[in-house]
Amino acid sequence: MNQQRTQVLVVGGALTGLSAAVFLAHRGVRVTVLERHPDLLLHPRLRGITPRTVEVFDQVGLGPAIRKESFRGEDDAFVPLRANTLADEYEPVEEPSHTEFVDPHTYSTSAFARIDQDRLEILLRDRGRELGADIRHLTEVTSLDQDADGVTVTVRDRASGDEGAIRADYVIAADGSNSRIRTWLGVETDGPGVLFNTITAIVDANLSAAVRDRRIGIAYLQKPRPFSSMMPHDKSGSRWLFSTGYDPRRESVEDFTAERVAGMVRDASGLDEIDVSLRPQIPGTDVTVLGFPISAHVARSYHSGRVFLAGDAARAQPPTGGFGGSTGIQDAHNLAWKLAAVLTEWAGPGLLDTYDAERRPYGVLAMQQAYARFGDRMADGAQAELLEYSAVTMGFRYASAAVPGNHETEPIPAVELSAQPGTRAPHRPTADGGSTLDLYGETFVLLAGRDGQEWAKAAKDLSSAMGVEVRSYVLGADIDVEDGEKAHAIGADGAVLVRPDGFVAWRSQSDATDPAAALAEVLRAVLARRD
Repeated sequence: MNQQRTQVLVVGGALTGLSAAVFLAHRGVRVTVLERHPDLLLHPRLRGITPRTVEVFDQVGLGPAIRKESFRGEDDAFVPLRANTLADEYEPVEEPSHTEFVDPHTYSTSAFARIDQDRLEILLRDRGRELGADIRHLTEVTSLDQDADGVTVTVRDRASGDEGAIRADYVIAADGSNSRIRTWLGVETDGPGVLFNTITAIVDANLSAAVRDRRIGIAYLQKPRPFSSMMPHDKSGSRWLFSTGYDPRRESVEDFTAERVAGMVRDASGLDEIDVSLRPQIPGTDVTVLGFPISAHVARSYHSGRVFLAGDAARAQPPTGGFGGSTGIQDAHNLAWKLAAVLTEWAGPGLLDTYDAERRPYGVLAMQQAYARFGDRMADGAQAELLEYSAVTMGFRYASAAVPGNHETEPIPAVELSAQPGTRAPHRPTADGGSTLDLYGETFVLLAGRDGQEWAKAAKDLSSAMGVEVRSYVLGADIDVEDGEKAHAIGADGAVLVRPDGFVAWRSQSDATDPAAALAEVLRAVLARRD
């Protein structure tokens, strides 16, 4: 059997898998992606990504394309609502806010990007291939075996039936909520489980008589049955995503014929006489109706040996709140820099253990918050406190060996981020019209107060001694930042160390007796190095 070689093998070529390919290839890692479908699905699924997620895509050059492809502008609000039918009067669904409204641009360079998953995946695949990622369709993984040095995966070409093998240093399982790889690894999940099953269809229908110029992001409807929803899929409002719940014990996806679904869309819209047609959802096929379980669970571990779970393979959650896609993308972002660091040998393998330590607690948080919003919008009420949205999507906090000394994990509203260890480093405008966020995404960055020259010298010396690039900036000398010291809660002789993913690894609010020794100790701890 022919055996190929790669550094990282990604199983699953949808949103999370393609994001992993882009982040890894951007860092020079040889990556191969395997997807069993013949092409990308045409189903929109995700309707947008959070400001933090746009930030990480800005780091790999995708931000402008994402903004261009968005179906609404940054300032055009996404409005969820409840109603009996689309034509009826509706009740807006309000997000909780524990603070007065603050413009997202005060804490980020980006707003929520209103882009559908099918469009985003095209951008990711194109960018991944541009960066050198090997992305293959119609390729199915049939077995996986790992040892101390790597992972061997057996694959089958679904078009020809030919089999082969790929040897990788590491594997990322991004193969969905029913992950076969998670099952093979014996990793169990915790959580409520399957909440309901849904069928979806992309339909062409003129619903203007029901919409009546009202702004709609997603409508949670009681007709034709509970757990129904409709979302516009284009700017004209003539293409829609329709979904409704069903019981697989009593009926199958095949029972939902085009004629039946068209009738259900008429019931959902409240318009009896409209023309409705269905579009194929899988390229090259006539499949117009797909079935999905809507679940809420989290894997008990995000990795086993050299295999890592990401996206829906690691945790599943209802779409309420819009956390799911962004959570998977940020799983990939967190893991990519760590894999690159280990593969290039400037970090020890122990760094990879912090992926589970950081992302699994966040996966639990995101699942719980999505489940609470599901109860609030579509069921019998929230089962947990609804946290302020920016705290869930921007203000989460890591506690791991890669954030030495931090044990705090309570989410923080984005407006309160001030370089607390374990949080995303704050956005502050710079004199050249940019942002402090522009400094992050490639290497470690040391940001020192205006009297922090000793910190900057230590960073430069350690870069050479440890073989790890640490870029240093002294506020007021190397970079002009509005209220820079106050924004990062440091004194004039303090410093903040930011990781390559833009999260604060460590902060010294004032000077240290021996800055070089203090910084060296922190870097060794973050990178799991013993030298």
